[in-house]
Amino acid sequence: MLRIFRGWIDRYFSDEEAVLLVVLIIASLAILLTMGMVLAPMIASIIIAFLLQGVVVRLRSWGAPHWLAVSVAFVILVAMLVSVLFILLPVIWQQSVRFIAEMPRMIGEWQDVLLLLPENYPNLVTQTQVEELMAVTTAELGRLGQGIVSFSVSSLPMLVAVLVYFVLVPILVFFFLKDSSLIVDWVGSFLPRKRPVMSKIWQEMNQQIANYVRGKAIEILIVGSVTYMVFALLGVNYAALLAIAVGLSVLIPYIGAAVVTLPVAMIGFFQWGWGSEFFYLLLAYGIIQALDGNVLVPLLFSEAVNLHPIAIIMAVLVFGGLWGFWGVFFAIPLATLVKAILYAWPIGVHEAGLRQKSSQTDAL
Repeated sequence: MLRIFRGWIDRYFSDEEAVLLVVLIIASLAILLTMGMVLAPMIASIIIAFLLQGVVVRLRSWGAPHWLAVSVAFVILVAMLVSVLFILLPVIWQQSVRFIAEMPRMIGEWQDVLLLLPENYPNLVTQTQVEELMAVTTAELGRLGQGIVSFSVSSLPMLVAVLVYFVLVPILVFFFLKDSSLIVDWVGSFLPRKRPVMSKIWQEMNQQIANYVRGKAIEILIVGSVTYMVFALLGVNYAALLAIAVGLSVLIPYIGAAVVTLPVAMIGFFQWGWGSEFFYLLLAYGIIQALDGNVLVPLLFSEAVNLHPIAIIMAVLVFGGLWGFWGVFFAIPLATLVKAILYAWPIGVHEAGLRQKSSQTDAL
């Protein structure tokens, strides 16, 4: 047993860079798990800087000086924040208030539909089962109401935190864009000069993560905007809330679209019943999802690393459980990072010879 363990250590940890890479990974995970909330503004700023780096690079390629490119990107960020604060948030607030006010009516209609099930399908559903389901639903709604009340009571500290984000994050984003090369060189100065594995992983992941973040943000914006316009034309209630839900659902591959279908169908049913408008809504929603999966995603992520669906779902579950929203947002690039590390990991001389011999055999 000791010989097997020693052979495994010699195979995968005989290189000094491998040991350093393990230390860096463990230290990064420890910092994120213990200080994630404290570093949240900086993490959010890095993500937004990734989004705006494409604007800076494009303007630099057109001959604009660095300070002008950074200034234009910063102005775009401020304009987006102002639009969210004074246009989007008031609409969301109004529709949320309307939705909460109409929840008792929706619950009453839902109970009426449930009470008809034992009469129409006595062999499948009994009166006792319906009463138990209604009791569970009422209890869950009661807990939800208590959560809303407690959230409203304790929302003042959260509002202060949001205001801090609106002030601190743009400042951090500006300096990340302005001094990105200096920051990268400063971090690299603490690492060994010869780091082929780290350099390979960095070169492979830097562009891919940046492209993924920008592509996912564009996908959320396009899907949410198109959904809002279509739902508004159809006259769907709470079009803005549903559009935000549909836009954010693209963060979770395979699962998000299925989950958000339920509120879309429920809102349509409570508004129109089984009328033709309800089926037009489902048809429009299905077309949006089909165009997103078959047209928009291939265009935005044509160079994405191919990952198996099981790996994607596992990444969403693991990283989402660790870091919540940002873990879900970065599930695919983090899974890609893990894959890149595994493929670039330094191995022993004997194992490297076997891999080289295998690759030569495959080439022949």
